[in-house]
Amino acid sequence: MKNLIVFLFGLCFLLSCQSQQKVEYLQTEKFAKQNMPFSEAVRVGNMLYLSGQVGNIPGEMNVVTGGIGHETRQTMENIKEVLERYGSSMDQVVKCLCMLEDINEWAEMSAEYVKFFPNHKPARSAFAGSGLAIGAKVEIECWATIN
Repeated sequence: MKNLIVFLFGLCFLLSCQSQQKVEYLQTEKFAKQNMPFSEAVRVGNMLYLSGQVGNIPGEMNVVTGGIGHETRQTMENIKEVLERYGSSMDQVVKCLCMLEDINEWAEMSAEYVKFFPNHKPARSAFAGSGLAIGAKVEIECWATIN
């Protein structure tokens, strides 16, 4: 009986060790030098979780000009770049969260957003709130799978 209990305990321990997935906090050297209080992305198993992106030119701290449409396009380009850097793609995005400064700009944001998903429509949530990073009108975070 004692051997059976030891065996079952050992088996449970091995199975629990195997089920724990490695967590990787990802950022480029350039991103790390910005000393942000968050990672660019986090990988858990075959999932990639991106931090929110805004419509800035990478490396600059100002959003592009031209309104919500231009900002959304640049935001989505930034998302695409981060996804590809860490082994994913727009085709592998499963969920996005869109944060808008003004909910009245939802339709214009959405018109640009859908251009980046011609083959599928990820699950999505959206809400409005003031005070987005660096004065942005839109911030979007995405979750994607990795091959």
